[in-house]
Amino acid sequence: MPSDPAIVQHAELGEGLGPPGFAWRHESMPQAEKLFEELLETSGDGPGVTRAAYTPSESAALDFVERIAEKYQLQSARDPAANLVISLPGQDPRSPFVFVGSHLDSVPNGGNYDGAAGVVAGLLCLIRLRLEGKVPPLGIKVLALRGEESPWFDTACLGSRAIFGELAGDFARHHRSTGLSLREHLQAVGADIELIASSRKLVEPAQIAAYYELHIEQGPIMVERKVPVGVVSGIRGILRFPSINCFGEEGHSGAVPRELRRDAVSATVDLLHRIDSHWIKSLDQGLDLVITSGMLSTPIENHSPSRIAGATAFSLDVRSIDRDILENVRTFIRVEMETVQRERNVKFKIGTEYLTPPERMDSTLRSHLTKLAERYEIPYIEIASGSGHDAMVFARNRVPSAMIFVRNENGSHNPSEKMDTSDFLQGCELLYRALTE
Repeated sequence: MPSDPAIVQHAELGEGLGPPGFAWRHESMPQAEKLFEELLETSGDGPGVTRAAYTPSESAALDFVERIAEKYQLQSARDPAANLVISLPGQDPRSPFVFVGSHLDSVPNGGNYDGAAGVVAGLLCLIRLRLEGKVPPLGIKVLALRGEESPWFDTACLGSRAIFGELAGDFARHHRSTGLSLREHLQAVGADIELIASSRKLVEPAQIAAYYELHIEQGPIMVERKVPVGVVSGIRGILRFPSINCFGEEGHSGAVPRELRRDAVSATVDLLHRIDSHWIKSLDQGLDLVITSGMLSTPIENHSPSRIAGATAFSLDVRSIDRDILENVRTFIRVEMETVQRERNVKFKIGTEYLTPPERMDSTLRSHLTKLAERYEIPYIEIASGSGHDAMVFARNRVPSAMIFVRNENGSHNPSEKMDTSDFLQGCELLYRALTE
């Protein structure tokens, strides 16, 4: 397997517990395992977890986190977009706050750690500060953001986008489960509809000193590298073609010779092979690139083992930390389509194209995290995120942003997510040091 140029390995990596230590295991600290178990009870409906955005299951998760915060005398409130905000003032009340955030909603039948790990980590850091009697240099606000996952309204990061006045255009979108509009769901959870509709920012970017987000890794890289913690270099941008069609001509599988065929399946496979070969060459050149065709089919009413397919439908999802690479792949795809069309006498038709630009994590915050990891002997790698996160929204709005990944087996967006508590506490330790040093 070609090495991923977005990964930089550091230190002698192993399976050891590392230095999370006594602080996270003290009898006065809530146990992370117990918090995740109780959170699961709020919305574990089997298989896995379904905390649908802006529904009672997501609200119950926010209420649970708020109860824990209040138990430790932490300030809590809901912002005008119904996100939960837990606050701990800093040494200088006039200075901007550091935000720590993630989400509590899940995909349908997802896992209990995707998103929730970041909220719990931020909460534990505030509790530790409270119990140790420490006042952080800058005030800290932990956000439990709503609606980060895209399946519910076919768009992502609703809670964080609302903070920056980006949500008004999505009011008419409808929830996949309830059929109600986003406006109706926002009203139901007590959001300030008029304020959100005005597209005014709920917080000015200048009032946020930095944004940190801890999240489970959603792929296998950290498991394969045997490393518990990742410092995220950036979040890959996405060039997506949800629907591409190839049109050829149907025929009998035994009666039409190769040179006279207009085989849509062969043409599609030819194109995908060319794209895959380009991906391999790009990796050999040290470029950051991931390409997926997640959907591929012939018309179900027509396909048959004895029939040359006259049409296919497929998707393409291209990701990179470098926007120029995305643009180059876009050009490559279109040029190769023209070649395959000419050579195989077919026609490709591209539907709507979407581009989400990549976002680099703040270089100063990244350096801060890596130095702290080395100082406290926390094994880590630097790694690009292939998935979108709320951190993209903060970075796009010029808030210095950083992310910490925690090793997680069995992937993400499924009931089998498996984050080891010792890994999680090492991620918490790194986050805590970043907030206090």
